[in-house]
Amino acid sequence: RRHGIIGNFSSMGLALQALETSSEFYAPRKWDRAQAFSVVCNHDYQQPTAMAQVLPPLVDKSYLNAGRWGCAATTEWPRANSGSCHQCWGQLGFRPGASPVGMTPLPCARWAVPGAHLLLSPPTAPITVHYSITNTLKNFFHYTTSVCVPDNSTLLQVMEVARNEKPDIFCFTIKMDKLGPYVTSIHGLAGNMANRTYWQFFSSWSRLQKGVGTYKPRDGEHIQAIFST
Repeated sequence: RRHGIIGNFSSMGLALQALETSSEFYAPRKWDRAQAFSVVCNHDYQQPTAMAQVLPPLVDKSYLNAGRWGCAATTEWPRANSGSCHQCWGQLGFRPGASPVGMTPLPCARWAVPGAHLLLSPPTAPITVHYSITNTLKNFFHYTTSVCVPDNSTLLQVMEVARNEKPDIFCFTIKMDKLGPYVTSIHGLAGNMANRTYWQFFSSWSRLQKGVGTYKPRDGEHIQAIFST
């Protein structure tokens, strides 16, 4: 229903591990991995934890055994007939003959040193991102602003610029999770596990599938942070 995405991109690795190991118990139809694997192959994973979670399904091994994948096995690409491809390894930064655990970067533009890439690329114009925060659950508030940031900036950087310009309104706090920064409060309003409230991010009313540390807004995009339950 969601074009192969299970939860969001960060949760795909754990979801695929669970589905691959329990596929024999599926009813009434067989688990079709092709669409989900296509999502993984075409996503640019950047968080090491997310990479490590995606690796086991790609090599058809459990999480504990994925690190024991021998170098000889790299000559035979896993999942050749089940949706995986060389592109998956390019996205995850592997190359044939390298240790999966070492996560050896590919010597290509995608994995080049950022500084070197910038030296070869012409400067790009800054972009404008519209950013709003909304709470409709209790003590309603809604604020919006437009910030100018360098192209290729993450959502977290957009939030930081908004906070620097209007700290009394767009202040926020984060905690570092194994999958990256997690927003715990905005405008002094924090999520609560007991009440199951949290801050959820949208782009023009479509829920973001990436975290604030990896999502990169486009020029003119409207990002909405909504206090949800």
